[in-house]
Amino acid sequence: MYKILKNEPIGEKIYLLEVEAPLVVKNCLPGQFVIVMAKEDSERIPLTIYDYDRETSILSMIYQVVGSSTLELTKMNESLFSVAGPLGKPSEVVTDIEAYKDKKIVMIGGGVGIAPVYPQAKYFKEHGLSVDIIYGAKNKDLLIILDKLESVCDHLTVVTDDGSNGKQGLVTDALKEYHDYDLCIVMGSTIMMKFVCNLTKELNIKTIASMNPIMVDGTGMCGACRLLVNNEVKFACVDGPEFDGHLVDFDAAIKRMNLYKEEEGRRYLKDLEGETHSGGCGICGD
Repeated sequence: MYKILKNEPIGEKIYLLEVEAPLVVKNCLPGQFVIVMAKEDSERIPLTIYDYDRETSILSMIYQVVGSSTLELTKMNESLFSVAGPLGKPSEVVTDIEAYKDKKIVMIGGGVGIAPVYPQAKYFKEHGLSVDIIYGAKNKDLLIILDKLESVCDHLTVVTDDGSNGKQGLVTDALKEYHDYDLCIVMGSTIMMKFVCNLTKELNIKTIASMNPIMVDGTGMCGACRLLVNNEVKFACVDGPEFDGHLVDFDAAIKRMNLYKEEEGRRYLKDLEGETHSGGCGICGD
C-alpha cells in the first residue's frame, strides 16, 4: 500500500495526487511514468510523473477525471493499492544532456499534457539549457501550475481557445510566431501533437512527441499501446513514451484510441450518475 499525502482538485476535473513511493522516487527520471491501482480489483491507470523529491520520497502526479477509473481515484484518501514504476524510458534530452547544451528548446503542452512538461523543463533548466514553454488549453479554468512553469523556463506563452487567459488561439499559432528553435518537445492530446508535428516538419524543427495511448500492463506484454513509428510497430510503454514526432503515424494512433471510448464512457456515466441512462443517445443502441 502507498500512503496518500494529497489528492485534491487543482482545476476543472483535474487533481494533484501525492504519495510516498521511495523506490519509484529513488529511480525515476523526467519522461517516465507510473501505473497506479486505487484498489486491489481496480483497473491500472498510467500517470506521468509530475514531480518527485528524493529527500522525502514524495511522488507527485496530476490526473484528469475522464472515465470510471479516474473517478474512482478521486475517492481515495488514505492509500493506493499499487504504484508501479518507474516505467518507460527517460527523456532523450535527460539521457544526453550535454548534446543539447547549446540548443534552444521549446516545450509544448496541451491541457493536462502540461504536467509532464514541468519535470523535464525543471531538469533542463537546472542543467543550463534554454527552455521556452507554450501552454494551450480550452479556457482559463483548465490552466494549472502556471507559477511552477514560469519558474523553470525562459519564457512562458499561454494560449486559450476562447482568449480567457493569454493569447487567443492554438499552440501552433504561438509556435509560428516564435519558431526559432532547435528542438520541440510536445505533450498532450494526440490530435494536438499531430498538428504540432506537421508544423515543425515544415519549419524543420526536430520534434519529440510523448505518446499517451491506452496502456494496461506497462511492460509491453498486452500490446494495447502499440504504435506505428516509421512503419514499424512500437510499444509506448517500453519503447517510449517519447518518439520522433515526424515518424509517428498519428492517424493510426487516433483510430486505435477511439476503439476504446464507448465502453469506458458508459461505465463512467454509470458510476457518476447511477442507473439513470434511458437510451436515445444514438451510440449504445438502447
